[in-house]
Amino acid sequence: MTDLRYGVLLLLGGCSLVSSDVTNFDLTLPDKTFTVDTSSWQVDDAAAMTFLQTSCASMPTVCSSAATTACAMNCSGSCNATTQTCDLSLDVALHQSVNLLEEKPELKSINDEPVIKVTIDSLTYEVTENSLNVATPAMELFVAPVSVMDPNDAMAKDVGTIAGVDPGQLTDGPQAIAFSDTGKADLIAMMSTYQTPFNVLVGSTLVVSQGQPVPTGKLSAVVHIKAHAGL
Repeated sequence: MTDLRYGVLLLLGGCSLVSSDVTNFDLTLPDKTFTVDTSSWQVDDAAAMTFLQTSCASMPTVCSSAATTACAMNCSGSCNATTQTCDLSLDVALHQSVNLLEEKPELKSINDEPVIKVTIDSLTYEVTENSLNVATPAMELFVAPVSVMDPNDAMAKDVGTIAGVDPGQLTDGPQAIAFSDTGKADLIAMMSTYQTPFNVLVGSTLVVSQGQPVPTGKLSAVVHIKAHAGL
């Protein structure tokens, strides 16, 4: 009996878990980088300036139909109730895939367990590059099935908020992402079914009004998800 117990201990110790304690092993994900590049909107500067000066006082719908003259991709127009001129809305919709079985190979040693118990240790971001000439609005972080790439999709779950930054501003080290009311639970639920890949998404809208500059440059932010898990 003593030899049998010794053999079981050796077998457990030889598993590919990071920790010899199967109730507590590292589940920190590789960094996920999201880049807002203004060139992706294909904004025509001259056409955009004309659009932003367009009066919509007598016909508010003119802005929605005219927006395509200023921007070719992922944009829309609306009538500013204060200035009675057109606003240009530039949509941010970014995604990165997560495949826990590939990114955390140690999970393959427990692939007969369909669900694991996940604890989120921290959720942070860093702005590592910022040549934007305008401030960014707050951006929302979502999780969704891997087939969902639009933050506005009903299946995308809002995890938390990344604070806006000023033009050219970088962060001084990792900054906490403010969880939504159900954000931590939704992230845990997605990571717990570790055999199923999922997407992490960032969504927001950058609104440009009359008198404001057309956005140029780009911003890159790195999201850090640190967690641990057990059976």
